[in-house]
Amino acid sequence: MAAIYDELLEATIQRLEDLESRGVRYVPVSMETLRQLMLPPKPVQIPDFKPKVEKTKAAIPVPIAEQRPLLPLPGETAVTAKPPLDPSEKSAAFAALRERAMVCVKCGHLASSRKNVVFGVGNIDAQLMFVGEAPGADEDTEGEPFVGRAGELLTKIIQAMGLPRSDVYIANILKCRPDTPGQTAGNRKPTTDEMATCIPYLHEQIDLIRPKVLVALGATAVEGLLGKTVGIMKLRGHWQTYRGTPLMPTFHPAYLLRNQAMSEKRKVWEDILDVMEKLEMPISEKQRKYFLKGSS
Repeated sequence: MAAIYDELLEATIQRLEDLESRGVRYVPVSMETLRQLMLPPKPVQIPDFKPKVEKTKAAIPVPIAEQRPLLPLPGETAVTAKPPLDPSEKSAAFAALRERAMVCVKCGHLASSRKNVVFGVGNIDAQLMFVGEAPGADEDTEGEPFVGRAGELLTKIIQAMGLPRSDVYIANILKCRPDTPGQTAGNRKPTTDEMATCIPYLHEQIDLIRPKVLVALGATAVEGLLGKTVGIMKLRGHWQTYRGTPLMPTFHPAYLLRNQAMSEKRKVWEDILDVMEKLEMPISEKQRKYFLKGSS
């Protein structure tokens, strides 16, 4: 019994650590559950006999944690079996989330230097969601993600898919522009602490939107969503998974502005074609030939 207890305890600890890494700080527990936990453990009687084991088949012990998927904790919904959200409740929950984010001052240095909180924009029922790094100067001024030169390029990519920008949802790992003390221009990468502090808002956005596919734009977006620092050059074009949702890492549009080689544009477009196929979107022959040599 001690071995089983240890395995269950280890599985529970792993579950709680996973929740903590996703930004969850509180786990709801009912009063009845708390009362049960306070009761002394009941003695377990084990029958005094040894089960027969076939000699021809070796018994292979399987750890408890590997026998079945972990059940959701109280108050948490399993990723693979989410009930549909009531449209009005979803809209209200999203509005409440936005209201909390708009007045957030958890990162005092960012709150004091920002012009606007850049919450996100688009269709909250979108099947496709793009996640970038953090707002730049243009986004900080407008209060909307991807409105500068990189944003214009992202819009063109979305339109090349045959979608209006308003049909997708666009957000960032950080809701505030990373401050650049002593600089009049330029951007910097968010720190690990800044990402850890802000990303629970993004987790909640994704949980409410429930996109069928996520696209991570650049290395920082991949790091924030997946905790991977392998490098975008190695990860781009290879499907990943964010809590059960397919995630495609690709280059940030700003990279394409710096490196406008046809080959780099084609890499991003191939990633987008994979996304379109995953979403079962129609793809024309013209779309398949974008950024190939000799194609118009």
